[in-house]
Amino acid sequence: MSVGVARPAFKPLKLKCTQTDCASDLHCFLQKTQKPRPHGGPCRSCGEDLIDFPRVQARDLRDISNTFSALAKEWIRHEFWERPFDIRALNHARRKGMRALREQEVFKRIRQSVGRVHHPMEGRQTPFEGNTIFYAQHAVAACCRRCVEYWHGIPSGVALTDAEVAYLSALVLLYLQHRLEGLNEEPMKVPPLRATRSPRPVLG
Repeated sequence: MSVGVARPAFKPLKLKCTQTDCASDLHCFLQKTQKPRPHGGPCRSCGEDLIDFPRVQARDLRDISNTFSALAKEWIRHEFWERPFDIRALNHARRKGMRALREQEVFKRIRQSVGRVHHPMEGRQTPFEGNTIFYAQHAVAACCRRCVEYWHGIPSGVALTDAEVAYLSALVLLYLQHRLEGLNEEPMKVPPLRATRSPRPVLG
């Protein structure tokens, strides 16, 4: 599935949602004005108006190529389209299998992390590693209610409807199908990481 023009992957020491590299066409569309909080607009760094937000916020899965191409213009989204999965995240996916991710894990994760009116760790409820679903949430702007609001036009302060949870889950699943191509449908037996480490040298 196309996500726009390929660009170099960035591996910063610390990820920041507002980071930009406009010269590389990597922007941030979260607006600086927070009261009232608007939906997405021009890049907060260079001012370029690059995204047709009404089109993205129509939430039409038939237009998913446009949605993913738009998301990939934002620095933080691009990072999670390109960043290699950490080994714990990959092992988790292998142990679950694509069927469980599709039928159970993704919907449950979206409901728990962004489905309620207010998460007690709002803005920090989706880690950056450890689970391929986390990567997907950041890539498709389903990681916190602020991102859900300005990208997908779903207001904060109210619980997500079943249809809204289903839409965000579909985005996450499309990302996983793209990046985990070849993942078994059924669970695989994967040894714990500690079992694969080299034995410690004997001293004395």
